[in-house]
Order: sequence, then structure tokens, then C-alpha cells
Amino acid sequence: MSSKSKLTAKQLYTVYFGGNWTSVNYKDVLSEISWKQATKTIEGQNTIAELLYHTTYFISGVSEVLKGNELKIRDKFSFDCPDITSENDWKQLTQKSLEAARTFSERIEELPEEQLKTPFVDEKYGNYFSNIHGIIEHCHYHLGQIVILRKMMR
Repeated sequence: MSSKSKLTAKQLYTVYFGGNWTSVNYKDVLSEISWKQATKTIEGQNTIAELLYHTTYFISGVSEVLKGNELKIRDKFSFDCPDITSENDWKQLTQKSLEAARTFSERIEELPEEQLKTPFVDEKYGNYFSNIHGIIEHCHYHLGQIVILRKMMR
């Protein structure tokens, strides 16, 4: 395992579990959100639940590629969030998201440094390094949206 892989894995991990320089992470933020807040639509924006599902969808799909499987995810399905109709549904979605992030982080850490430079699935998608860092940026972006939506509800 390479130091670049370790550092990249840590960067993803801290977005979800804390210790990053923004001092904001998914685990803490989500723990303060009820299922009713998670499903509330504000001014035509995506709900918090939809945003969480969306990031989890991409993390899970790319994680499968790191496991050696095909890339099966498609953008058009990335907001197909299941109905959240109870606190239990919300807790299941948040738990699934945190587990997916932990697994993805572990798989990133195991990548040989040379693989980071190789094409991700197809050359048109760039290399592993840029795709993984793109996912991390994507997670930060949507975490920011979640924080703003939560503040708007207060």
C-alpha cells in the first residue's frame, strides 16, 4: 500500500468521521437531523436524504470497482432515494452511508500506488487518482449543502 493511497483514504475517512480541517463531518451532522428534517423540501432543493443517498450511491459504485467489479452506477439513478417514512428508515440510510464510506476508505488504502495512475475503467474517465479525489470533493460539496439545508430549517 502506498503513502498516497493512505493519505487519500484518510482524506475520505475524515469527511465522514471527523478530523478534517473543516471541522465538519457526515457522522456528526447526520446525528443531529431527524427523519422529518431529512425529507423536508426547501425551496425546490434536494432533500437531505436525497443528497445523502446520492453521495452514498457514488461511493458504493466506485468502491465496487476498487473491489474488482464492473462500474454499474449511472448518473440518472443517483437521486433515486427510497422513501424515508420513519426514523428507522432514516437511521438505516445514515448507517448504510457511514458503512459505505468506511469500506471505500479501506479499499482506497489498499490500492497500490501504481494503480492510482492507471485508467479508471475506461480512459475517458481519467485515472483512479482523479476519480477518487473527485468523489471526495463531491462528498465535501454535498456535506456543505446538507449543513446549509439544516441551518435553513432552524
